[in-house]
Amino acid sequence: MKLAPLALVLAAAAALAQQPSLPRVKLGAGMYLIQAEVADRDDTRATGLMRRTSLPDNGGMLFVFEAAEIHCMWMKNTLLPLSVAFVDAGGDIINIADMQPLSEDSHCAARPARYALEMKQGWFAERGIRAGMKLRGLEKAAPK
Repeated sequence: MKLAPLALVLAAAAALAQQPSLPRVKLGAGMYLIQAEVADRDDTRATGLMRRTSLPDNGGMLFVFEAAEIHCMWMKNTLLPLSVAFVDAGGDIINIADMQPLSEDSHCAARPARYALEMKQGWFAERGIRAGMKLRGLEKAAPK
């Protein structure tokens, strides 16, 4: 009976090992610095932060979309509670949504977004970061 928990741990470790090492970008929001992994391909955007069990305090994932559209995010296979900020091509935060782990509920940009930044749930609210504020450093992550 003790093999089942060990099998779960090994399966989780294997899933993490399969996640590609992603490029990182330094972003700024208000007076705060963010170290974000960049998901700018279909496969990395599809995987996102799935199966992760932790995030650094100022770490997150920046999703870079090919076009500004009404993009939506969900939390299937994502174990951490997250907040997502949808951001337009100019760096303005459009809206922020809190997302629950393992949920298939959709959270969408209120208008066309070029980026989505996922952080630990509450990260934006705890720092007073809200819609209308600017996210700096996105030009380093924009597709060439």
